[in-house]
Amino acid sequence: MKFNESHREPSDVFWGEMSPCEHLVQIYQNDAVLLDTLEGFVAGGLRAGEGVIVIASPAHIEALEDRLEAQKLDLAAARADDRFIALDAEQTLSKFMVNGWPDSELFEEVVTGVLERARGESRRVRAFGEMVAVMWARGQHGATVRLEHLWHSLCRTNQFSLFCAYPKIGFTEDAASSVEEICAAHSRVISG
Repeated sequence: MKFNESHREPSDVFWGEMSPCEHLVQIYQNDAVLLDTLEGFVAGGLRAGEGVIVIASPAHIEALEDRLEAQKLDLAAARADDRFIALDAEQTLSKFMVNGWPDSELFEEVVTGVLERARGESRRVRAFGEMVAVMWARGQHGATVRLEHLWHSLCRTNQFSLFCAYPKIGFTEDAASSVEEICAAHSRVISG
């Protein structure tokens, strides 16, 4: 699949228009840009009564939670009934990586369990993950693309929206083709 520039979306995406199995990506310039987009994604889901999963670095989780609390969202209540689940990206990766490669069965087991918690009785679910960015930064490019495809497949079969993000600085070797390869694994690209 070849990346098409026409699939770019503005950074102020209207998150209510996502399909149940949308797979979005943002390649961002700096953390502030990522956090602006992520805040809209998560706050939109919480306000809509959806289950929201965030798999990110501890620093991004903390900054996001500060922003959500500033919006007067009740994160304690959302956590209590699994409408907001925040997981450390490194710790989550360690549960399904085998010899530097994502094990498909372990991945499905780990992520499906979290999806079931977030879904509750019948909620729509949206998830954000930066495990792929962690792997990409380590130089595990093939494993990263494999993980994107595992996410995409799970997204289709479990009907949830997925938002991935990569820092632009991570694309050093042949940046154009690397960006194209990552973007091709997604249904929409958000500018950033």
